[in-house]
Amino acid sequence: MDIGESGGLDAPIDEELQAKVDAHNEMVADAMANPQELADARSADEATLSDIERDAIGEVANISMGSSATTLYSLVNRKVNITTPTVSLATWENVIDDYEKPCVFIQIKYTVGLEGNNILVLREHDVKVITDLMMGGDGTNIDGELGELHLSAISEAMNQMMGASATSLSSMLGKMIDISPPEASLVDLTAYKSGADISPFLGGTFVKIAFRMQIDDLVDSTLMQLYPVDFAKTLYEKFIEQQMGGAAEPEPAPAPAPAPAAAAPAPEPPQGQPMPGYDPNAQAGYGMPPQGYPMPPQGYPMPPQGYGYGMPMQPMQNVQAAQFQSFSGDYTPQPVPANIGLISDVPLEVTVELGRTKKAISDILDFAPGTIIELDKVAGEPVDVIVNGKLVAKGEVVVIEESFGVRVTEIIG
Repeated sequence: MDIGESGGLDAPIDEELQAKVDAHNEMVADAMANPQELADARSADEATLSDIERDAIGEVANISMGSSATTLYSLVNRKVNITTPTVSLATWENVIDDYEKPCVFIQIKYTVGLEGNNILVLREHDVKVITDLMMGGDGTNIDGELGELHLSAISEAMNQMMGASATSLSSMLGKMIDISPPEASLVDLTAYKSGADISPFLGGTFVKIAFRMQIDDLVDSTLMQLYPVDFAKTLYEKFIEQQMGGAAEPEPAPAPAPAPAAAAPAPEPPQGQPMPGYDPNAQAGYGMPPQGYPMPPQGYPMPPQGYGYGMPMQPMQNVQAAQFQSFSGDYTPQPVPANIGLISDVPLEVTVELGRTKKAISDILDFAPGTIIELDKVAGEPVDVIVNGKLVAKGEVVVIEESFGVRVTEIIG
């Protein structure tokens, strides 16, 4: 799913989306045409997935993550591309061998509509880039260790993304789906001999859904989503049941009531001439002939099912061609405004810097109680107010009761 800078889908997505829809329709048609295969899939070993189960789970994940990509674009205001997923069975050893260490585990629990949980796995570098973009940076301020600030911000981002995913699931399954707030943690994979220490289902075989995630030229890596096998099978069954229920054939229309017999025979019209008032080419209506005329002679087309003598004529519909606004080739979509309220409760570290200096190692070794260190600022010069490593304001030092404070005197643009 490719989300462009305008917030909409890029032009190449049309073919991709059409191919996805075609594959989805073919999958549902195969499932409905082969009930025995469905039964075999349901009775398969709990640690395996059939081909049709893999296809259905991949389809659900693809549509859900497409909604999440749109949400991520609105948070970072950069082009986001998340490719079609690859579904496979995995163990904890596979995750350790295939993924960078350390990484961020984000646990999502379903609270309404589904029972179970899944885990999103992101690289540490990717979390730093996304966090910096959410804070208004350019995605390059990723020095330093991953801290609570990054985990809090990525939890908020995943809350928005998985909320959009739950909305897509609600539409696909025809029922309300909701999640609890995600929990993010930094995990060193090599420190765990078994994934059961993180989540019970990681101790055995589980479902791994791998996506390739790109954010402009800042991120190009793999995003993993881990499901318990029983949760994946439940998701598959609900998805197939919803599709088969929506594709049920309509019941045949009831046969029309017999027309009442004529009270008395009337003379037939001359052979080869149509009855007055009877138009065999009329597209709607087939109403009752003028009073006194019998049923149409043999050879005349009969009215369609549901229309009979004595029934009211249907009104003619006023049908017009749809009118669409023409677009010129130089149309430029307007960017989606940033919603700063999404991250208003994310904590930031504020530092006040009195001054700086540089010393040789020999000078630093001579430090002792009473040593005076001269800084690069003169007395009375404003101090720097730094937020998350960036200079945002200048101010003067004040005393509030028994604590120091800073009165802001200038905002740095």
